[in-house]
Parts: sequence; C-alpha cells; structure tokens
Amino acid sequence: MLNQPTIEKLHTMKMHGMADAFRAQLETTESHQLSFEERFALLVDQQWLWKENRALGRRLRCAKLKQRAVIEDVNYQHPRQLDRRLLRTLASSEWVRQKLNLVFTGPTGIGKSWLACALAQKACREGFSVLHKKTSELFRELAVAQADGSMGRMLLRLAQIDVLLLDDFAMAPLKDSERRDFLEVCDDRYQHRSMILTSQMPVTHWHEQIGDPTVADSILDRLLHNAYRIELKGESIRKTLGRKPDQEDGQ
Repeated sequence: MLNQPTIEKLHTMKMHGMADAFRAQLETTESHQLSFEERFALLVDQQWLWKENRALGRRLRCAKLKQRAVIEDVNYQHPRQLDRRLLRTLASSEWVRQKLNLVFTGPTGIGKSWLACALAQKACREGFSVLHKKTSELFRELAVAQADGSMGRMLLRLAQIDVLLLDDFAMAPLKDSERRDFLEVCDDRYQHRSMILTSQMPVTHWHEQIGDPTVADSILDRLLHNAYRIELKGESIRKTLGRKPDQEDGQ
C-alpha cells in the first residue's frame, strides 16, 4: 500500500494517534468527502487527544491514588453534611490554581479519603501532578532520607508536586523529627503548591498532636490559613452500604 510508508513514519516519529487516525480515514469512505483541511484537522485532533490521554495516564500512575474515585460519582444522598455547592466549586480545581489546601475531617468510613481521591483525580484530569500517601508513610520516607543524606532531593521532589494528598494526619502524636521534617514540607508548599489532608481527628486537636507549641503554630498556620475545611458527620457509609472500601462505586 502506498500509504503504508507514511503510517510507519508517523509511528517512528511517535505520532501514533495521527497514524491510527490516518489509517481509519483510509478505511472509511465518509472521510473522502471531506476537504484536505478538514481531514488534516481531524488528524491533528486525534494526535492531540492521544497525547493528552497518554499524559493523563502517566499522571494517574504517578499519583498512586489508593481509591478509584471520580467526582462525578459522589453520593449526595447519604446524610453527612456534605455541601454540594462547595464540592462543585472544588471540582473545578480552581483551588489548585490558587495554591489552596483542603482539609477533610470526620469519623472513619464517612468517605474522607474517597472524596479526597476524587478531587485529586479531577486535578490530574486538569493537568496537575498529584501524589497520594499515608502521613505515616511520608514520615518514614522523610526519616530514611534524613538518614541517608537524600533529604534535599526528596524535599525538592515533593515541592514540585502540584497536589500532595496525605491520609490519616494527626492520628498519633508527632515525634520531634517528624515535626521538623513536616514543617519543611509545609514551608516549601505554602502559597506555592496545594495539599489535601484527611483526618479522623478534629482540627482543634491537631495542635496537641503535633506537640511542640512553636512548631505546631508554624505548621498549622501553613496548613489552615489558606484551606477549605470540610467536616463530615454521620454514620459510616461502609456500614450503611455493607461494602468494602474498594467495592464502593461512589461516596
């Protein structure tokens, strides 16, 4: 086929979306009725879409979101004082563009992590980089980095992520090293990048959990000064639906 070398060249140039679209045009008679400009525009659109989908897939893999949650599946029927208007506002990801934070608090099973993952996934779809970790996992990694001399590189890597999602914050009193390391993380991100925190502990207890009053003041100022606070109340969704967390279609 005379067009096969063209298709192969497109693949060689990693323009796989355009190559597939060109092959599809050759196989459909409808495309032959279009002008050259129209056909070329469709090829460019398909290449752009292929590139965007590939980039999104890469961002989602790097995010390591622990729940398969999408904002369109939010359950507004369960009584937990979820502000529908606020969630619609947050779904625009404007809070990421404005370098703001989100704080979800409430009892276990109420859907904090699910909602956090849904908004983080939406941020990925908007083109932002995301990383999801349990707070205890982050503290362990910071301790290792401090011990092996890679702390600077780790802090730089964390500072470049648009949205850092931390689950189960302030579940246990922080050690001195954890306080100091976390303050560095917060300081790097304040007014430059966004964070999402989930916690069973009310915000009023965080100061006590962090420990050192001076460090606690500094951390909380950076976390809460520019944060949306979403306090969820009510019965466990898991208990109500009778499902495991990874089986839930929406929360």
